Amino acid sequence: MFDVGFWELCLVGLVSLLVIGPEKLPKVARVVGFWIGKTQQMVSSVKEELKEELKEEELRQLIREQQDKINTMKDDLDFKQSAESFLDSETETDKHNANGQ
Repeated sequence: MFDVGFWELCLVGLVSLLVIGPEKLPKVARVVGFWIGKTQQMVSSVKEELKEELKEEELRQLIREQQDKINTMKDDLDFKQSAESFLDSETETDKHNANGQ
């Protein structure tokens, strides 16, 4: 993320030593390290939650697509059944008309 090399870290350490002083520097370093760790944990937690949400949304989308396919297949089956029943009734009507003539 940041391009920080060895010499940049040395410069930050030297400036910190001069500004904060040698007595308080270890305590400040511990506090800064603690908060950096907390921040990293929080960021990784948020990333994990986002991944889970995206995965759940993908699954919901797949379920919707499959349900649409099922509904289409049901509609096709209903159409086929009504067409067959119509043809059967027409056939019986033709038989009935043929017998009656």
